[in-house]
Amino acid sequence: MRTKSFFHFQKFFSGIGIISIIKVTSRVTGSFQEIIHSFFATSNFNIIPYKPEIFFLLTLFSSILLSCSENKGEDKLTPEEYLSSTTISKPAEEKIEIPPDIFPKINYTRTVIKNRKHLANLLAKFGENRALKTLNRKEYRFFRVGDTIVVPDTILNDIRAYSAFPEFYPRAAKIKKIIIVSNKFQCYACYEFGKLVRFAAVNSGKERTPSYPGRYALVWRERMHLSSLDSSWKMPFTWNFHSEAGNAFHQFEMPGRPVSHSCVRQFLEDSEWLYYWGEGIKKDSLKRRITLSGTPVLIIDIFNFTRKRGGPWLEIKSNKDSIFNLPADPMNYEEALIPWCQIPKDSRGSLRDRKRFLFAEDTLRARGIIRPGVKLIETQDFNKKRREKARREAKKKELEKKQDVQ
Repeated sequence: MRTKSFFHFQKFFSGIGIISIIKVTSRVTGSFQEIIHSFFATSNFNIIPYKPEIFFLLTLFSSILLSCSENKGEDKLTPEEYLSSTTISKPAEEKIEIPPDIFPKINYTRTVIKNRKHLANLLAKFGENRALKTLNRKEYRFFRVGDTIVVPDTILNDIRAYSAFPEFYPRAAKIKKIIIVSNKFQCYACYEFGKLVRFAAVNSGKERTPSYPGRYALVWRERMHLSSLDSSWKMPFTWNFHSEAGNAFHQFEMPGRPVSHSCVRQFLEDSEWLYYWGEGIKKDSLKRRITLSGTPVLIIDIFNFTRKRGGPWLEIKSNKDSIFNLPADPMNYEEALIPWCQIPKDSRGSLRDRKRFLFAEDTLRARGIIRPGVKLIETQDFNKKRREKARREAKKKELEKKQDVQ
């Protein structure tokens, strides 16, 4: 004798058979929703009688129809065929409206300083305007008779007019502040939400102590910093951008070539401006430093040290020359690789990833960033050397006094 629950189970599968027929039929007519709505509007599972022969025939009939409907009129597509025959809408990229240039075209002329009078006339013409020294990447005291320099045909007070970088950086439109440095052209640009707010000349690291390309971030600043390696080096308006290696923006003499110990030198006016504009490292709720949380700094290229005089900035024809392909994804730019030998010994214990620094030189050489045959200079602590020398001399004098007494 069938139980009540078994009876309901049978009725359920009878309903399944009917629904299967309706569903298959709807594949042909395309009106499954209408049919099923009509079925449920006029039917009730509670009044469907269970008969084994009817259940069997319904199930068999629905299976046959289902098989036919799947094969009738269409072949099965492979995933590749399906994708090629289906239009998949891609999310539209956000369009960033690039504002028109705000500065007129300024042409540059290469000129050889003929004599002292010629130099004096040039300096008098520009007066306190910084365009001439910015375009030539050096202080006026380093201008020499016989030097080849570039001279603009227009004098404007806004130095951004002479920028080698574009006035707008679309890929940085959502970044509050970012600094882009070019070793190749010895200059940098500061952007706020993609808009150029500062253009400045630099003198970066020399070949054996270069300023390596990659991503950095501002860390800490000091109004007048005495170098931790050599306290005789006074560096106004210092902005450190790598705490372990000691790389920093600061004011120092600008002879017009990459000559530093891996730091980025600037004119006084630019270093002071950057000092107040930049933002340093952030801390979490536990007062721990957040890596790369200060204003991003991207060094995007290397200088050609086979060139013994001047640089490619002397070959720029006008302020409208397009010379840079700025990073497409600046916030995912590779973090800078700095060789182990150029990390001060006192800082090596605090490195986040020792292996990265240990193998950095091999990687940089493989990429051609360090030229074959160039031997890097290991970072020297001149303060420590002077202290050791002073101790040796004091000890020698003390020994001499003892010998005199005897």
